[in-house]
Amino acid sequence: MWAAIRARLRRSGGASEAPPTPRPPSSPGAVSDPAFTEGVFGSRLEEAKLDEVLDELEIVLLQSDVAVPVIEKVREDLKKELAGRRLKWGADVEAAVQRALQASVHSILDRPGIDLAATIRAHQPKPYIILFVGVNGTGKTTTIAKLAGWMRDQGIHVVIAAGDTFRAGAIEQLLVHGERLGIRVIRQQEGSDPAAVAYDAVEHARAKKLDVVLVDTAGRQHTNENLIAEAQKIRRVVQPQLTLFVGDALSGNDVTEQARMFKKMLGVDGLILTKLDADAKGGAALSATFVTKKPILFVGTGQGYGDLRPFDPDWLIERLFAEGTAG
Repeated sequence: MWAAIRARLRRSGGASEAPPTPRPPSSPGAVSDPAFTEGVFGSRLEEAKLDEVLDELEIVLLQSDVAVPVIEKVREDLKKELAGRRLKWGADVEAAVQRALQASVHSILDRPGIDLAATIRAHQPKPYIILFVGVNGTGKTTTIAKLAGWMRDQGIHVVIAAGDTFRAGAIEQLLVHGERLGIRVIRQQEGSDPAAVAYDAVEHARAKKLDVVLVDTAGRQHTNENLIAEAQKIRRVVQPQLTLFVGDALSGNDVTEQARMFKKMLGVDGLILTKLDADAKGGAALSATFVTKKPILFVGTGQGYGDLRPFDPDWLIERLFAEGTAG
């Protein structure tokens, strides 16, 4: 993302290729730099020029799938940080914009998270129940398997509820993952009541004194009222401690709207974004967490079971501002 912003700033003249050099006060008739008001201690960035810089920034953010409310927040942050600021001799507008933008992005991403492993271990009575929601094709079922493997490696005892009973393939997919991971999958026949499957998994966990139940659900569009009502029924039956939205980072603005609507209709406590390793733009992560006001807990970074990692804002910021990064 930063590479595209920097290139646009340079084309527009909003940032210099090289830092300006000191020069004596202007003499009568001398041509001054329109971006700055000179003074004894350096240069002051004028509001008109700053607006030009922010307009260029806004274009790149829109192209990076950043939602309009996020762009407005970023503009406000940068204007507050840079407007009228006196720059030392040799200071570079580009560097100043980068520092201010990094700080703004960090403030958006760095929301109070959940230490999931510690929360599960401390929860009484067992089990801790996590419900997963999202639309079709986001990798939700595979993400559940990855998270189950991560918990197993943390010494947490897991059972999975195959609550997507509309697709026989989803049940079989979880059974294969469960066999590979050595984790029990509770299922019923295709077409069974998903709430009943979830209930059976919770009862199994109670009987076996397991730590956590991961409840898969059918991928549903947030506009499908019947499937939303079904998910609401599952929530009433098992009363999960945590509801996680799983979204595809490559789906751009769609994932932001999906997350917002699922939060509104089902309640969402946190986000998991898949394919974030392939998203050079970063707009999905910024927008989804800003719009929902919920933290990103995990991100998918590959196809293997180990390719699910707890989210670290600094990791994403480093990727977005890395030299030579596309997007």
